[in-house]
Amino acid sequence: MSDSTPHQAKLFDPEPALAPWEQAAEADRHIADVVLNRPLETIYHYLVPNELRELIRPGQRVKVPFGRGDRLTVGYCVGVGTNVSTSRKLKSIAELVDREPLLSAEMLDLTRWIAERYLCTWGQVLETVVPAGVKKQAGTRMITMYQPAGDVCSRLDALKLPAKQLAVLHVLCKADGPLPVDEITLAANCGTSPLEGLRKKGLIEPIRMRSTVSADDGGPAVRESDLSLNSDQQQVLDRILDCIRGTAGGQWAVGSGQWASEMQLSTLNSPLSTPTHETFLLHGVTGSGKTEIYIRAIQEVVSYGREAIVLVPEISLTPQTIRRFRSRFDSVAVLHSHLSDAERHWHWQRIANGEVKVVVGARSAVFAPTPHLGIIVIDEEHEASFKQGSTPRYHAREVARERARRERIPLILGTATPTLESLLRTERGEDVMLSLPGRVNNRPMPPVVTVDVRNDPQIGRGHAIGRALQHGIQRALADDGQVILFLNLRGFSPVLWCWKCGGGVKCPNCDITLTWHKDRGRIVCHSCEYESPPPERCPHCEQPGLRYFGTGTQKLEQEVIAKFPGHTVVRMDSDSMRKPGSHDKALEAFRKGEVSILLGTQMIAKGLDFPNVTLVGVVDADTQLHQPDYRAAERTFQLIAQVAGRTGRGEKGGRVLVQTTSPDEPAIQFAASHDYNGFASRELAHRREAGYPPYTTLARVILRGESYEEVHETAKVMSKLLRTSKAAESHPNIRILGPAPAPIARLRGQHRFHLQIAAPDVQTIASLWSETLRTFEPQADVEFTVDIDPLDMR
Repeated sequence: MSDSTPHQAKLFDPEPALAPWEQAAEADRHIADVVLNRPLETIYHYLVPNELRELIRPGQRVKVPFGRGDRLTVGYCVGVGTNVSTSRKLKSIAELVDREPLLSAEMLDLTRWIAERYLCTWGQVLETVVPAGVKKQAGTRMITMYQPAGDVCSRLDALKLPAKQLAVLHVLCKADGPLPVDEITLAANCGTSPLEGLRKKGLIEPIRMRSTVSADDGGPAVRESDLSLNSDQQQVLDRILDCIRGTAGGQWAVGSGQWASEMQLSTLNSPLSTPTHETFLLHGVTGSGKTEIYIRAIQEVVSYGREAIVLVPEISLTPQTIRRFRSRFDSVAVLHSHLSDAERHWHWQRIANGEVKVVVGARSAVFAPTPHLGIIVIDEEHEASFKQGSTPRYHAREVARERARRERIPLILGTATPTLESLLRTERGEDVMLSLPGRVNNRPMPPVVTVDVRNDPQIGRGHAIGRALQHGIQRALADDGQVILFLNLRGFSPVLWCWKCGGGVKCPNCDITLTWHKDRGRIVCHSCEYESPPPERCPHCEQPGLRYFGTGTQKLEQEVIAKFPGHTVVRMDSDSMRKPGSHDKALEAFRKGEVSILLGTQMIAKGLDFPNVTLVGVVDADTQLHQPDYRAAERTFQLIAQVAGRTGRGEKGGRVLVQTTSPDEPAIQFAASHDYNGFASRELAHRREAGYPPYTTLARVILRGESYEEVHETAKVMSKLLRTSKAAESHPNIRILGPAPAPIARLRGQHRFHLQIAAPDVQTIASLWSETLRTFEPQADVEFTVDIDPLDMR
């Protein structure tokens, strides 16, 4: 079954045609337009029973009979009318699921645009936009919580249980009281089966309690005054305020550029309150004071009675970031992945009621139901995490751009390393470039030294830290400074390798090598989470002597502890930071100076501001450089630049050491010299010559299934139809590549093929795709999806 094809509507027999008198009788009936969370593009029409006529509105969920068996299915009402051009007998809505609409008319329009832009169905978008906690009305009814039974906690060491069940018991025994299911499964990294098993064994007890929501989301913040701005910051802020106040062409302000306080709310929707939409690309080096610009612009918007949405990468939602906003605004909602359903529902209600003035959150916060939105800010706009990895595969930046355009409000995209797509828009005059070329207080950018480790004797002996980096760490610690070490590889060793036949140990479900996690004593697949004890013999040649090759954060931590005794070390990655609150606890200890060396993956690369960090070490700058992705150089540059920005923010200054085996790579050289413009100019020229984005729009079609032959054959059929449609539609500017096995040819037990479509714009791709789907008949066991503007090329 495809998650894109509309042809499945053919599975259902057409209803018998109505007689003329029946058509006349139905002429004054109320009819609801309903979409379903299925790969069906059809908008279905249902009769509204008399008892629901006064209650139903667009944006509510309804239960409708669907298909031959009239199975009750939840859908979304997207329109209500009195007439519809059909001669078929219509079925009736069975019931309303929601008393009030979950989505406004404006949000319904935006979600339809997302479906058209990203080639998925409207129902799939609506299902994603509304949080699960809102749909379940979480926090408004009794829920089941669990606690350990009797003296189980005192007998933990004696219990012989599966690993997941033991993990659940450890979580419950450490808790201060009963925990809900979602918190238990998150902390124990498991599903609900271990809970059911423990309950049947009598080792845990279910308790029915009313769910509670804590209003505290990061602790109390001390009120802070505005920071003084330098001339560059003031110039940038003035330009943004011009747009907000309407002096750049809009009419948001009243009278002489100021709102009269008594008119603020009454004129929010008047013809006078229509500001001009502009998108500002705020290009500021790390430490240049971009956040203060965001806050000042938001203060202006809030003073007019409007709200702001601030999107940041999930890994940047640190206590430091949250405190920064809470110290300046009275009502701030922070939306992140660790919220329970009840907490998310509580925030959603407060936002919709206008009780929240600033919404800070990750990707999905772009859909926050703010009643009078005044500005959207995206910090670290280059971050790949703003792209959704499953259907609907939207990019929050583009959704924010469209929402801001529709609501005629400013959009600020802030970053030290703009994406080439955003940069090109400013060069074409579509967006406005604003620059902060220097750090606040005239602090210099830290010197970046590239260290060629190809002939380093310590690296040759299997160490992760070479001589230069070890000496740099010793020097920083001797001067009472702190150190950040970055390595974007989890686990202990990323490869289990046979020295006799040269084969690696791969996941049985994926075309990926397994990673050795020493703390668990298991080899783990980072894609499907398969794990097992390490084999004693090579699975290929059956010879003993498998070796662990490469370095992950666990091995790096062990090496750092051994080389720098007497200094506290904390590792931050998704393995060590699973417990709720552990991320905040680690960063707070580092901020207080209780930790000397902080090491980890991408979660330490952004959003951190610690003045006492005098050395940043990039342990391996080559991890992304040689990936089969045309964005590899751009990502390498961004990563080095962002990590380097974590130092040199205090009076002591700082420096950066970058270990690499490719010191002559332009991306690394440009990053070492803090030369974004030089890198962007070179990379844009390369993209233009190769016909890659941002000069074209790219779509990637991924096909997957359990049978290699069926997937391969389906991919060839789709490729042929795409090329036929291209010829029929006379699209000479379209390029179709493939099909070919995906770089990860097997994932989660499914074989994968992909195709790429390059065209001048997304409308051309949409037209080609629609024409192809008219005649494409997928095999039942082969799924396919289309990804517009893909960031993950694996």
